[in-house]
Amino acid sequence: MRLHSSRTRFWGRVGVVAAAAVVFGATAVGGAVGRAPFLGPLNTVSPVASTVPANGDQNPYGTFVVQHSVGKLRRGNVLISNFNNGQNLQGTGTTLVQVSPDGAVGEFARIDPAKLPGPCPGGVGLSTALTVLPGGWVVVGSTPTTDGTSATVQAGCLLVLDSNGTVRETIVGDGINGPWDMTAVSFDDRDELFVTNVLNGTVAGGGAEVDQGTVLRITLCRQGDAPPQRVATTRIGSGFGQRTDQAALVIGPTGVGLGHDDTLYVADTLANRITAIPDAVHRTTDAGTGTTVSTGGHLNGPLGLAVAPGGDVLTVNSGDGNLVETTPAGDQVAVRTLDSSGTPPGAGALFGLAVDLDHDAVYFVDDAANFLNVLH
Repeated sequence: MRLHSSRTRFWGRVGVVAAAAVVFGATAVGGAVGRAPFLGPLNTVSPVASTVPANGDQNPYGTFVVQHSVGKLRRGNVLISNFNNGQNLQGTGTTLVQVSPDGAVGEFARIDPAKLPGPCPGGVGLSTALTVLPGGWVVVGSTPTTDGTSATVQAGCLLVLDSNGTVRETIVGDGINGPWDMTAVSFDDRDELFVTNVLNGTVAGGGAEVDQGTVLRITLCRQGDAPPQRVATTRIGSGFGQRTDQAALVIGPTGVGLGHDDTLYVADTLANRITAIPDAVHRTTDAGTGTTVSTGGHLNGPLGLAVAPGGDVLTVNSGDGNLVETTPAGDQVAVRTLDSSGTPPGAGALFGLAVDLDHDAVYFVDDAANFLNVLH
């Protein structure tokens, strides 16, 4: 969900951003009894590296910290998906880049839409839906367009790549319709993907809100060296607001994160709230939009979402450049300004985020500058 004007106005400041660390505003807004906010000691934003690969792809979306070294993947590096191509057309990005903590950048994969091993309606436009499964299997969502506009956006698919960046499988249909964001959990040889979808009736709505956004749990089974195979799809959430947008392509349920008690937290962007779907790993019924955890306050169109080590929910806003920490009880306990440039300040700059392996920093992509930054 990136505003074209935001990218344009920030492009000239990439060199400035890369020059030095910046201390942004830190706001404490109360705290949970007996536990300090995860963001408490984190007050400094530093640039890590540009996310633009050799082919010029822009608009970094998905952000995932690699947990195990295998193939081309290296533990502690940040894997990032690009949503736009070099001409800045949304839903046409085809690259995944890998960035080390010290700023070394490598192209992990460049996906050719004409050479996929299976169907993917509409082609390739890599979304925020990004995860790495045991064995180094990378799963990334595709919500593609042909010309960067919502008029041509199609259902897409999930692409499964091996640890060397080769697409080995596509997962399509059975509810997958504009996969927008994703998280996952693994048990032995089983993986559970939790995927938000934003195209159920959205294009037909012509810009009006359509309350048909869904959350799917997709069960995969891994066997030896073969790509993981889908064995079941369960709709565990529905009724989320979604609509097309001239500047942002589509707006709908975005970030998802799994809490310690198997609660799935969802960033319900249009409703400006965080909701919770209980027993997400095992439930067999549709929880609708779940239960509201927190709404309004410092939330301003929440997009990317991650769960902090202590269980609090971290979200970044589309309407400003803030990161908000919210407890499972709904208390907004800390706010950090990650981007304050532009008008309004920080709007349209943030999307994917991930906690680092040492649990003492947060990586986030700045779409306006096409940069990976870190809050530490």
